[in-house]
Amino acid sequence: MTSLTSWSRLTPVPSSPLRTTATWSSVPHGSRKCHCRPLTTCRRVTRGALTPGELRLKRTSPIMSFINRNLFSKKLKGVSAADGHREPGWRLFGRVPPSNPKVALKENERGAQAGDSPSPRQSVRKNLEFEPLSTTALILSTAQRTCQRSQQRRLRKHQQQYEEMVAQAKKRGSGSCYCLCAELREAQKRKKQLEDRVKQEENIGNAALTWSQEILPNWTTMCSSKRVKELWWQGVPPSVRGRVWSLAIGNDLNITHELYDICLARAKERWNASSAPSTTTDTDTGDAGSSHADREASLELIKLDISRTFPSLCIFQKGGPYHDVLHSILGAYTCYRPDVGYVQGMSFIAAVLILNMHTADAFIAFANLLNKPCQMAFYRVDHSLMLTYFAAFEVFFEENLPKLFAHFKSNNLTPDIYLIDWIFTLYSKSLPLDVACRVWDVFCRDGEEFLFRTALGILRLYEDVLTHMDFIHNAQFLTRLPEHINAHTLFSSIAAVSMSCRNRKWTQVLHTLQKDPERASPVLKR
Repeated sequence: MTSLTSWSRLTPVPSSPLRTTATWSSVPHGSRKCHCRPLTTCRRVTRGALTPGELRLKRTSPIMSFINRNLFSKKLKGVSAADGHREPGWRLFGRVPPSNPKVALKENERGAQAGDSPSPRQSVRKNLEFEPLSTTALILSTAQRTCQRSQQRRLRKHQQQYEEMVAQAKKRGSGSCYCLCAELREAQKRKKQLEDRVKQEENIGNAALTWSQEILPNWTTMCSSKRVKELWWQGVPPSVRGRVWSLAIGNDLNITHELYDICLARAKERWNASSAPSTTTDTDTGDAGSSHADREASLELIKLDISRTFPSLCIFQKGGPYHDVLHSILGAYTCYRPDVGYVQGMSFIAAVLILNMHTADAFIAFANLLNKPCQMAFYRVDHSLMLTYFAAFEVFFEENLPKLFAHFKSNNLTPDIYLIDWIFTLYSKSLPLDVACRVWDVFCRDGEEFLFRTALGILRLYEDVLTHMDFIHNAQFLTRLPEHINAHTLFSSIAAVSMSCRNRKWTQVLHTLQKDPERASPVLKR
């Protein structure tokens, strides 16, 4: 008996209108012409030699008779060669379905009159109008139709994209070249900004190592060196900013963490008492009633001011991660300095410290910072001392920006209109947060003088704009500065400001005005 694996599977090939006969020749398995599944050899239809019917007659093996009877179709006697010419391409089925159903019915009747006793499989096959000759051909035909449909979809999509591009080009018209150049310049600008940011981050990383490994361990000996001052001007790295601010501000009040806990406990008692029903009677003294009213006003003002502190960050508002921390520091300070209490604007200073320090350290720095002469004069609303600071500012204003100074004088725009808000919040409300922290860096190094120097730098930066505005627009512009202010541009403007007038420094001018507050600034020029 011949082995089953020695026989090959038959696959059809396109019929040719020039020749109707086909031969079967051996094709090595795995070759490029082989389309079958793994077998030892395969046979493919070629032109010439024997027909499939003649080849089946020569095979007398019972196994092959069974295979041919169950796997491949029999040649129909009623189908002529001319019918095969009308079927171009792959022949997917063993017989061509008749166009007239009566023909198929007559064929079935002739088979029944012959008296054959077909097997169950043959009975099933006779009920079919056609029988499959090759599964591979069916798959290839389906794949071909799918490929054609996907190709048509891609062509329609490309055509649609092309039409959209043409429509956009027609809209741009002659300005398309200009738009392309503008897009190229914008891409180059973004690339340069990215490179500058990467370079800036590298500089910040290197500076952080210098501060943490060289400067902070030797703070007392290096804090006043020229190199450290230059690094200070460039900006303290955020990773060490809290430690540098704590050392620069100092702790002249000798506040400890335990004192903060005591003040916080008292503040919580007041909060609980204020939330409870009032027990004040008619026998209470007027001072007690006034003190209670002041405490109530301070607590309400703290709640209101916290909700307006850096609203864009959404971290200090109710429900935010730093709401309770900010509330605790402000409440503890009202208990630590009841003579000062809470003043609107303190929340911004406390919030900046919280972002860079731990809670107790932030409270210590907050109390010592507000204890400085300039801040205490403003927060305690010392009018005479505030006017002295304004007069000293005007001296350097006239010295550095005479044209803008004369314009402000002609419009009766006094410094208190814009300086109070800047000094009360130390620019944390007026400037972007990152720029304000840069201002704080140098303020911790140079003191109150730098606050007024920064004000002159802002006026110098926008001098051309301010000189063409009237009183109302100038006041609106200075109380609400532009949101996007570049730190490098601002500090370049600040560096151009000279804090020397007739060989007199800021402290000398301020002391002269404090001794004789009745004198105006022109006296200093005599």
